[in-house]
Amino acid sequence: MKTIGLIGGMSWESTAEYYRLLNEFTRDRLGGLHSARCVLYSVDFAEIEQLQVQNRWTEAGEILAAAAQALEAAGAEMILICTNTMHKVADQVGAAVSVPLLHLADATAEAVRASGLHRVGLLGTAFTMEQDFYRGRLEACGLDVHIPDADGRALVHHVIYDELCRGIVREESRAEYQKVITDLVAAGAEGIILGCTEIELLIGPEDSPVPVFPTARLHAKAAVDAALPTD
Repeated sequence: MKTIGLIGGMSWESTAEYYRLLNEFTRDRLGGLHSARCVLYSVDFAEIEQLQVQNRWTEAGEILAAAAQALEAAGAEMILICTNTMHKVADQVGAAVSVPLLHLADATAEAVRASGLHRVGLLGTAFTMEQDFYRGRLEACGLDVHIPDADGRALVHHVIYDELCRGIVREESRAEYQKVITDLVAAGAEGIILGCTEIELLIGPEDSPVPVFPTARLHAKAAVDAALPTD
């Protein structure tokens, strides 16, 4: 098995899910006591979040690029950025190493296409929903991507940063997310991309009338598929 390098800590709540998923997928494929070969570089999210809000993306990218280089030096044969939002600097990170960077949006788009769906709603941070770095990549893969209205986007963003990233999971927030999902479905969404890795801590398939696409799970599965020899 190839060694998977994880740039995590954004937040550590979802990075812990990545670690669990990588090991579960590896065990499912190989059986017995097998677990994933992986190395983790966990950054301080408080530092990254300040750079996000100050629009200092290049500096944030430098931190993640250094993390990727450290992972490669530690033996990583591929790199995962364990957060949707920081894929804004994916090109900067990928250029800093000689091993492949597995882009989260590509794994997500592949799963949506494989399901036969085309028109999807996107939930995530305001950066992910409103900027082109993520939506544009999904659209380049042939998807028709729709986002909540301004109030819905503010709600989704608030719950991510003020609750989920802090380990807080509230039933009231689940109900509010369900309403946002219902509105997207009413507008024609055939599926919902959970485009922030923390959202999977709050929303599951049972919370949506249409299929959901949990990006951390999809990313982790794609990594294990890439790391293991083909059957």
